[in-house]
Amino acid sequence: MLLLCDHASNRVPPGVDLGVSEAILNKHVAIDIGAAAVTRRLAAALDARAVLATVSRLVIDLHREADHAGLIPIVSDGHPVPGNREADRDGRIARFHDPYHAAVAAQIAQRRPAFIAAIHSFTPKLESGGDERPWQVGILYNQDDRAARIALGALERREIVAGDNQPYSGKLLNATLNRHAEAAGIACMSIEIRNDLISDDAGVAHWSGVIEEILTETGNSLASQGPSAT
Repeated sequence: MLLLCDHASNRVPPGVDLGVSEAILNKHVAIDIGAAAVTRRLAAALDARAVLATVSRLVIDLHREADHAGLIPIVSDGHPVPGNREADRDGRIARFHDPYHAAVAAQIAQRRPAFIAAIHSFTPKLESGGDERPWQVGILYNQDDRAARIALGALERREIVAGDNQPYSGKLLNATLNRHAEAAGIACMSIEIRNDLISDDAGVAHWSGVIEEILTETGNSLASQGPSAT
């Protein structure tokens, strides 16, 4: 399998001034808290390749299409990003968005995976309002739900509170997997872990172990379905 982590970093590269504080860069609006650590542990445990982002999603959201209105956010969950108001959109796409997606495409071209999983985290509640999010893990998917159905069943058997296309729907936001997996007929899903569960080393270790089991079971089940499934 191939692992992806679109929101792995809160790095702001030289030449980019977002006009936000360090405190904002440590919030979920800038980085998927815990996702990079989980992805790295999974890659090691599963002997899988992984592609991780190296810039904050406040610089450019790699999990958005290049023409998406929120590609370079000027407000995120109620937090203004004043430095993005006059951002060089084409320049940031060329510098960050294109190379990231080229790296993902290169991994797929070198050794076509049978299964792609994107690792994300989500907040227990949006700062700008909304309901509490009770799920421990969410499984997101668009049209291809082969992997998602297996994973949701595996989570249910472990009595994990799992969201089926929650806390948001992969039918609305699935840019990276739409581009690199569904478009190529590769089974895929996003795994969203509630970020308060993976905000420290103990949480990362525990939930990496859980997700390792889920990914292994999903991958094995997909493989048992034969070539027609991939």
